[in-house]
Order: sequence, then structure tokens, then C-alpha cells
Amino acid sequence: MRPRDDGGRTLELLVKGARCAGCLAKIEREVGALPGVSQARMNLTTGKLVVAFEGQAGDPVAVIQTLEHAGYPAAPFDPGQAQAAQDKEGRRLSLALAVAAFGAGNVMMFSVPVWAGLFGQELGPATREVMQWLSAIIAAPCAIFAGMPFFESAWRSVRRGRANMDVPISIAVILTLLISFTETILGGRDAYFDAAISLLFLLLIGRWLDHRLRATARSAASDLLAMQAPTAAVVGADGHERVTPLREVMTGDVLVVRPGERVPVDGVVESGSSAFDNALLTGETAPVDVTAGSACRAGAVNLSGTLRIRATARSEDSALAEIARLVEAGAQSKSRYVQLADKAAALYVPVVHTVAALTFAGGWALGLGPREALLRAVTVLIITCPCALGLAVPAVQITASGRLFRKGVLVKSGAALERLAEVDQVVLDKTGVLTEGRPRLIDAPASVVAMAAPLARASAHPLARALAAEAGPGPSAEGVIEFAGQGVEGLIDGRRARLGRAVFVGAPAGEASETELWFGFENDTKIRLRFTDHLRADAAEAVEALRRRGLSVRVLSGDSAGPVERAARQAGIDDWRAGLTPAEKAEAVEAATAAGGKVLMVGDGLNDTAALAKAHAAMAPGTALDASQNAADLIFSGEELMAVVDAIDVARAARRRALENFGFAAVYNAVAAPAAVLGLVNPFVAALAMSGSSITVTLNALRMHFAGRSK
Repeated sequence: MRPRDDGGRTLELLVKGARCAGCLAKIEREVGALPGVSQARMNLTTGKLVVAFEGQAGDPVAVIQTLEHAGYPAAPFDPGQAQAAQDKEGRRLSLALAVAAFGAGNVMMFSVPVWAGLFGQELGPATREVMQWLSAIIAAPCAIFAGMPFFESAWRSVRRGRANMDVPISIAVILTLLISFTETILGGRDAYFDAAISLLFLLLIGRWLDHRLRATARSAASDLLAMQAPTAAVVGADGHERVTPLREVMTGDVLVVRPGERVPVDGVVESGSSAFDNALLTGETAPVDVTAGSACRAGAVNLSGTLRIRATARSEDSALAEIARLVEAGAQSKSRYVQLADKAAALYVPVVHTVAALTFAGGWALGLGPREALLRAVTVLIITCPCALGLAVPAVQITASGRLFRKGVLVKSGAALERLAEVDQVVLDKTGVLTEGRPRLIDAPASVVAMAAPLARASAHPLARALAAEAGPGPSAEGVIEFAGQGVEGLIDGRRARLGRAVFVGAPAGEASETELWFGFENDTKIRLRFTDHLRADAAEAVEALRRRGLSVRVLSGDSAGPVERAARQAGIDDWRAGLTPAEKAEAVEAATAAGGKVLMVGDGLNDTAALAKAHAAMAPGTALDASQNAADLIFSGEELMAVVDAIDVARAARRRALENFGFAAVYNAVAAPAAVLGLVNPFVAALAMSGSSITVTLNALRMHFAGRSK
């Protein structure tokens, strides 16, 4: 139990067995109803349940008991244990899928001759019986092993007095195997071992893909926290430094941060001066000078001088940790998104159970006999198996994702395209999205660049690196000394020169409209070097294309007002805000969502990750920080912002294909179910029909290959 600032307490639990939005709602509802609980929030992606208690009230044991009674084992949350459990589930699904693939492939060697024999081919009863037993030897063990994820899930559901989609699947597989063994033992002609294992193989593909998508989503928050240094140099009471694990750094400790290191926790500079690279936190490319008394946030990179920083927060309360929590909260809200397939599947389970039970009871009552009545009931379960329903969206998503991949857009989330098709407004970051994200030298004669380049090559300053890149390879200055937050000094062909701020170089300080450096030899003319972050070449075209599609466009940036206003004006955007913190960006996205909007956030910096997680859909350029890419649903490569327009066009086309597939699945079940009830098809034909429906929705999804950019 962790104490909170408001006097309450928080309990974090690892909950197992929760797989769908229904599980999430049930857990939050039942735990939230316990005495003393003010809030219960479940994250399906990580399996983490956060329970907030009012004051000192509330019983954590009651929470765990409630979860156990509902069928969800729980234990105190430990990131290592959670990762181990998720890895174990992934290995288990991979093994089950491999076994099902082996069984489905090899059983066909024996089942195909059996079915061919029923259509007039020469196959005696003894040979047919041998083929059936060989099919059983392969299919039955494989089906039992590969079906365990479904069997266990169905059993947990039945124990809770409920029936999820795994219940009819498990019943169909088990009864199909039992009927097949009965037919084989009694010398009958019909055995359906191939249908049982093939059904599991198709369903396990979907289950494994879902697990992989969740694993990708989990990495966003963990990548953020990985940006914190694992240790910190803490100055002890005796004045000596000691390396301390980050989790043991306490508020008030004095830390030493050297050039090139990241600030480990939030704090205030006690002594020293330097320049910070806050690009990952604010998105601003220009370094920020810090001196004694300056506030600093975890994740900033110290560029030059050695600093002593007094910690004002522990690692779990730092700016990076807060952004990670915002990302996790955003991922949780996305998991609440209920797809149309889930709604249809919720009706499928009780309806199919009822129809199958009535088919068995009615057939027996009408004189069919228990064997024939049971065969018809199993046929109903097989022919109405939700494969087509389950493939209606994934097949379209996979095809659309492949098309976007060829256009340079990587789709990371299974539901990303569906959400992207619904957006009605687009929020762009400035640096790295609207602009190229790297400073470039402007209006500088080649001779000046060549003179200043030796000093630039000796500096790690971003603007100096841009100058060195413009000049190309060459020698570096000698005797270089870097002055923290000011610039560098050295010898070029025996002459002393400086590169840095105006005052440092000896030039008059004044207002500057662009980020700048000054260069000059000792007792010589000082030269101003200007830099700018160029707008993407197609930024204005992309903004206009988005507007033609009925989308509003605005800019939210952590950069200063001047550069943001210029970039927005050049791109044709009137609505912009500058100087925003990560939390303020996320709040702006939440406010738009609360007003009924569906926001597409496009960002690339660490300060964008919380807003990316909160948005209805999220995109990041390929040059973005890993944490931002993981928080985004889609990643686009290349220099063109029109990739955002392409993604929206394909997403809208994918939504149309998905709705068409839903319509076909509904018609298929409306025709196939009565045919099975009336005995017009047997389990083998049912398996063929089920596979045919799956192929049909897949072929319809392949039409996505022809979806292109509209005008």
C-alpha cells in the first residue's frame, strides 16, 4: 500500500485472466463497489489494477478475495513478474499455434483420401478405417494440446456462471472429437478430426496476433522509464561521491551530473553552469542555459559543464515517470474501445448455445435419435463458428497495413486504422513533424563556413554539429576549450578563435529572430551564423489536403512562440499554441476529446508521448524517439507529411471493407445456421462452409490493395 499526498492509499495488483473489455468492466465495477475504494482502474495491456482507497479505509485483502471469486487471480504488482507472465503466455501461444499447424497440415494426408472415397473413388472400408485411425492419432493429441488456451478460458468462464466465446468453441472441438472417435470405433463413414484441428489453427492465429499487439503497446511506458539512468552519483555527508541505484535517491540528496549524462531525477542546480538539451522533453532544438537556482527535469542531457543538483523528487515522481504514467493511462483508455466485432460476438455466444441445444432436443424429440441429433447440434456449432466474424476486421487491417507499409507507414496497433478512420481533427507538433526537426545553416558564405568548421567539429552543441555537417569532413581546431553554456575556443592555423554566443565571441548582443552562433578570430571581425528548422516541403499541401477531407488542423508545441507562429503561418495553420509542457499537451487533447472530438495526434518528442497516448489515434515520424514511436499507433518514414493523408485515406477505405465483411458474416450465419438445424449439411460440409466464409471476407479485404489517395 503506497501513501498518497492527499492522505489516501494506493494498491497495485497484477491480475491474470482478463482478456476483453467485458473482463475490464467487471473487474472495475466489482472492486470499485467495495467499501473504502474511491477508484479502480484496470490496464488490460499490462494486467495492472490500480486501486485507490479513501484515507486509511479499505481492505486490500477484500480486493484480492473479490478478484479471486470473480475468477481473476491477483498478486501484488511487480514489473518483473508481470513481464515474466506475459512472456510465458506468448511462448505458450506460439507453441500451441505450432502444434495446431503441425496437426492441421499432417492430418490432411489421411483425411483427404477418406473424403475422396466418399465421392466415388476406390477406398474400401478397411482402408478407410485405417485412414481414420491415423487421422485420430495425429489430430486428437494436437487438438487437446493446442486447445488448452480455449479450454481453460472456457472453464474459468463457466465457473463464474458466464459463457464467453471460448465456451462454444471448446464444446464444438470436444464434441467433434468424441463423435469422430465414436464413428471410427463403430465403423462409420464420417469422422471429423481434420475439422477440429483446423478450427483451432485458424483461431490461434488471431489469438497470437492479439498477444503480439499487446506486447508492442506495453513497451511504450517501459521505454520512457528506460531513459532514466539506472544509477546516480550522490554526494555523501563526507563530501565523497558514491554510485547509488536510482530507486534509492531521496529528496534532498545532492547529485553530480557530468557532461553527456542525463539528469536522473527532477531537481534544482546548486552549483555550476551548463547547457541542457531538452529536445526530448520540450521538442525545442535550441539548448537551454542553466546556472545555480535553475530547475531541471529528469531526462534532460547535460551538454557541457559539471553540475551539482539537489533532488526535489524521487525517481518514481520525476517528470519522466509522470509522462510514463500518462502513457499507461492513455493505453488503458484505448483498451476500453469496444469494436463492432465484440458487440456482435456478445450476441453470438448465447444465441448459438440456445440454437444448438434446441437442435439437439428438437431432433431427438422428433425421432432422429441421439446420434443424429447430436451430430446436427455439433454442425450448428461448427458452421456458426465466428471465424468470418473474427476475420472481418483483422483481415482488412492486415491488408490495409500492408498497403500502408509500401507507402512508408507502419501500423502498430490492431485497432489503429479503425480509430484513424473516425478522427475529425488533427493536432501536429512543430519540431520534427511540421518541420524537419534538425537545424540548418542559412545564408552563410562557403568561405565563412570553412573558417568556422574546425571549431564546430570539436563541439557537441547541436548548432555546432549542424555547422560541421554543412562544411563536411575536415580537420578540427587545436587546444579546444569548451566554456559551459557559452561556446568553444581553440586554435585554427595558429590563430585563436571562438564560436558560440555573441557576448562570448565579442559581438554586440541583440534581438535574434533565428537561433544563432557567432564566430570570429581574436581581434578580428565577428560573423553571425543563423540557423533555422525548415518546414517540410509538402507541409502546406498536406494541411490543405487534410482540410479538404473535413479535418481541422492545429499545432501544439513545447517550442517558443516565435518559431511556432512562423511555422504555422507558412503551413497555413491559424490555430496554434506554444510553450506547452507534456501534461498541458495531454490536457489539450483530453479537452478536445471531452468536447466530442476525435483527435489524431502527430508528434515525435518525449513531450508528445502523453498526448499521443491520450489521442483517439496517434502517429509519429520514423525519426522520433523510441518511446514516442511505441506510444503511437502508426509510424511514417521519409520526408513527406502527406503520409498522414495517405494513412487516413486507407483507414477510411478499410472501415468500408470491414463493414462489408460484417454484413457478409451476418448473411452467412442467417443462411448457414438454418441449414445445419435442418440437417442439410454435415460437420465436414460445415467446416468447408466455415472456411469458405473466412476466405470470402479475406478476398474482400484484399480489395484494399486498390485503395489509393483521393484528391
